[in-house]
Amino acid sequence: MSDTPSSAFPELSELQAHLERISQEMIGLIRAYDLDATSPFDVLPVAREKITKPDDYVRFLELSLEGRIYGEAAAALMEAQKAG
Repeated sequence: MSDTPSSAFPELSELQAHLERISQEMIGLIRAYDLDATSPFDVLPVAREKITKPDDYVRFLELSLEGRIYGEAAAALMEAQKAG
């Protein structure tokens, strides 16, 4: 899947592959900065406190948003496939 927007909805396998890439990059940031939030509500405050490079913090936020978007798209596509 490319980084450019497309009018066609991606296949489930493309969404899953993109989610895997996002996850791997996110894991790298989590390990690099020892992000240890105990609750989903603590993730951003912990990241804000511990991620010292502004570019890494922005990338963390981007990955969080991308993961949410692609995860919801994959869930919607799976639900549509079940119904169809």
